[in-house]
Amino acid sequence: MLTYNYYGHACFMLDDGKNKILFDPFLTGNPQASIKEKDVQADYILITHAHGDHVGDAASIAVRTGATCIGIPEVTDFGGQNVKTIGMNLGGTVKTDFGFVRMVPALHSAGVPGGVACGYVVGVGGKVIYFAGDTSLFSDMKLIGERDKIDYAILPIGGHYTMDPIDAAKAVELLGAANVIPLHYNTWDVIKQNPEDLVKLVKGATVHIVKPGQSIEL
Repeated sequence: MLTYNYYGHACFMLDDGKNKILFDPFLTGNPQASIKEKDVQADYILITHAHGDHVGDAASIAVRTGATCIGIPEVTDFGGQNVKTIGMNLGGTVKTDFGFVRMVPALHSAGVPGGVACGYVVGVGGKVIYFAGDTSLFSDMKLIGERDKIDYAILPIGGHYTMDPIDAAKAVELLGAANVIPLHYNTWDVIKQNPEDLVKLVKGATVHIVKPGQSIEL
């Protein structure tokens, strides 16, 4: 069984019953946060880029839990703190205890000199999950879907900084994903969106609207 636990904004956890994989853990200062930093457990932390609303509490959670942080080396450089890291780069694949992590492009700024933004394709619990991170729509999403059959695509829909529902619906088409979970919206007014718009726009895939604090079985 694989569970998706949504903590708000772009932070979520995939839990296969043995490994807890935490993504973009912005909790402190997050008005949507459904859990406090001190209460999060993690075995792995995947970080898409170094903006504060994504790298967030990664270092403190990693130090406290012993979790391994995966990301672009410049992003996972936490200034000498005692954090286990796996540095990788676009196109790379890392085998893990739970399956694999493949780093794929995202079109967005990185938030740190020398870094780039990224997304991830993750194999875990018999499923393939694509997390786009913060990105605009780009045509090479089709190549991501051609290499791996995407069971769930986790996509930003807030607009302004990322895709909006219109572009996210096109991303679903390019990816060929069977299921879609929107995030990165309604945290602040500047990224206010109605996720039901995505439901109306997506064809051939199921949209799962998950609210902060909710979990669904994938």
